[in-house]
Amino acid sequence: MTADLLVDSAPALVMVVDDNPTNRYVLGTYLRRAGHQVVEAEDGAGALALLRDLPELPETAVVDVRLPDMTGFEVCEAIKSEPRTAALPVIHVSASAISVTDRAQGLNRGADAYLTEPVAPNELIATVAAALRYARARQRAETLAARLSELNRSTMDFYRAENAAELAVRTALGATRIYGAPAAVVVRTAEDRPVHVHSTGDGETTTLAADPSERFVRRFLRRPSQGGALVRLELVPADQAPLPGLPADPGGTVAVASAQVKGAGSAACVVLPRSALNGDGDVLTQLAHACALSLEALRSYRQEHTLALTLQRTFLPVSLPQTPLADLAVRYLPASRTAEIGGDFYEALAVPDGLLLAVGDVAGHSLDAAVVMGELRHALRAYALEGHGPDEILTRLDTLLHHVDATMGATLCIALLRTDSGSLHIANAGHLPPLLRDPDGTTRYVLRHGPMLGLRVPHPPAERVEVRPGTQIVMITDGLVERRGSDLDSELTRMAEVLAEGPEDVEAVCELILRHFPPDGGDDVALMTARIT
Repeated sequence: MTADLLVDSAPALVMVVDDNPTNRYVLGTYLRRAGHQVVEAEDGAGALALLRDLPELPETAVVDVRLPDMTGFEVCEAIKSEPRTAALPVIHVSASAISVTDRAQGLNRGADAYLTEPVAPNELIATVAAALRYARARQRAETLAARLSELNRSTMDFYRAENAAELAVRTALGATRIYGAPAAVVVRTAEDRPVHVHSTGDGETTTLAADPSERFVRRFLRRPSQGGALVRLELVPADQAPLPGLPADPGGTVAVASAQVKGAGSAACVVLPRSALNGDGDVLTQLAHACALSLEALRSYRQEHTLALTLQRTFLPVSLPQTPLADLAVRYLPASRTAEIGGDFYEALAVPDGLLLAVGDVAGHSLDAAVVMGELRHALRAYALEGHGPDEILTRLDTLLHHVDATMGATLCIALLRTDSGSLHIANAGHLPPLLRDPDGTTRYVLRHGPMLGLRVPHPPAERVEVRPGTQIVMITDGLVERRGSDLDSELTRMAEVLAEGPEDVEAVCELILRHFPPDGGDDVALMTARIT
């Protein structure tokens, strides 16, 4: 006999509704002899009150058609109209309403079966068993559908996790939502120590608990001996799964679903009280498997992001030039570990005509953007060392993008501090304007700009700006000031106000700006400051 059939044939709580004490006794005796528990009511109002007050609903109701206060048909309709009792099977019995019309009316008004009295004991027991089989199978199907829906929700929720600890928390909350019980989750990657999380039964509170014991890790988070993912469900005494604060049944039995990813060492384990499974462990193993795969995806992405970030940093200057023309400082802050790398870059270079400063941003966030950024920066250095002016450099870079068949554009602002005149020559290809602060504290943006690189549109001549010793120059990329829900012009105005009260030291200026405009981790940030000496 299968597990489902064993459950379907298990005794149940049955409600008997009949105004005749003898009939109630006879029906109740038949049911009790078959192992069922029985609760009784002598009229329709009493039956409905019983259903409202009982902490646990009966699994089926045997209702006489002729009751003193209402018909059994009306009782059935009242039961079926309430969401809490709508799935309760109702079996009509009657010694007088036995015509085909009566039986058809009872079935049409919601009854699940109709028996005529006197009822043979075996017929009553078989009818109740059939009603229970249907109701319990329906309940299993509805429970499974709800659990699969929550599994899908939890799996989608995994995509928002930024690290192993957050993934463990989301998995524990998902297990609690699916099974309505406290849950414990342990995850581990090859590089990281195990993370242990508990979720309370209400699904609201999660706590980072102590590390799991080595005994637990060895048994449930061991690596697969052969290729492929290993997924399994074990029902064990709690003392065989030593986990601080482990949720267990009063009898001390727990269900442990564990999954490991082949060749990677990423593993996840979800623990519940055994009773919470209610005979269904497949969803729990799927949850553990999805968590392990998400954990491995996080690990792989972190490795790829680290490699890409290392490559990106090789494209940036190793150091700033030492020059008598200006004091320089720079800050480069990559996006968060889970964000794609961008194409932000900067350059400071001593050239034949003076000091060249540049800050740019390749459109997009990908390894391709970083590669294009590297090509632009190296070409920028070459053109600058050849003695080309800022606007000429932009024109040549535009041509370069066309010849390398780059599919993305870029913005770039170049400022050349000339040695002969002490003036500043600025050419801007669609980038944020540079901010200047004069020695008297007055701030101003150099707003003139041309098209971004990649459009193959002519660039205007560089703008000449007269500056004096002590003038500060601030050049940034958009990751510093662009925020969802904020106004860019307002942020630029606020930056000018911050710089107006800022210090003279260029390093201190960088710290001041970052303090007032902390990066949100969603984009790379390049910030360069210079003070003309």
